[in-house]
Amino acid sequence: MTSAALPVQLVCLDMAGTTVHDDGAVLAAFHQALDTIGIPSGSPEHDTAVAHALDTMGQSKIEVFRTLTAGDEHRARAANHAFEAAYDRSVDVDGVREITGAADTIERLRTTGYHVVLTTGFSPATRDRILRALGWHQLVPLALSPADAGRGRPHPDLLLTALLRTGTESVHRLAAVGDTTSDLLAAHRAGARIAAAVRTGSHTDTDFATVPHTHILDSVTALPAVLDAATGMLTTSDRPSHPDRRRRR
Repeated sequence: MTSAALPVQLVCLDMAGTTVHDDGAVLAAFHQALDTIGIPSGSPEHDTAVAHALDTMGQSKIEVFRTLTAGDEHRARAANHAFEAAYDRSVDVDGVREITGAADTIERLRTTGYHVVLTTGFSPATRDRILRALGWHQLVPLALSPADAGRGRPHPDLLLTALLRTGTESVHRLAAVGDTTSDLLAAHRAGARIAAAVRTGSHTDTDFATVPHTHILDSVTALPAVLDAATGMLTTSDRPSHPDRRRRR
């Protein structure tokens, strides 16, 4: 089935917390970054910075550090470099794993005819390191970082870039899924038909209630049912079986 026959043509999925397990690695990397730029653990400034990091989960990391350093570009870049180095070490040492069922859900959506694009606040280098560790480069042909789009979340640029890259005809044919309020704001600002939150990441139902959204899901695996309700075409019997696909950690 082609995407043109579906009310939703494009599905954009966030990475950390939505399709990829975080396991606290993002926050641990933030702690390392703050130490690097002289904001030590236990200080009031550190506590304020961590609270800001939690509030802005899902946003471009360099933009978060620019805010925390009051626009000091040298310190912001140093913090961002330390953050990415710490996160990359976590991927290398501890490995990375999918949210349970995420890869099968992505495969199912693509087989049904949806374009599926991953979006993230990570740099392209960190994003690609995660994709390599998961073996997802063929599973998801297009993954976007703020560097690819102009601005990160909560701006709509990532989603609109995905729409342009895939040739999707309208923002009303877009579904976006994420685990943070920034994801939902970006979806709302992009005019997405579906702006769905998932409970597998950083933010809670209380957080989601503060921003526009269309659905709150237990995990990304519940998305096909949402699209099923919109199309009447995606049923559990359609789920493809790919026993030879590489298993992710």
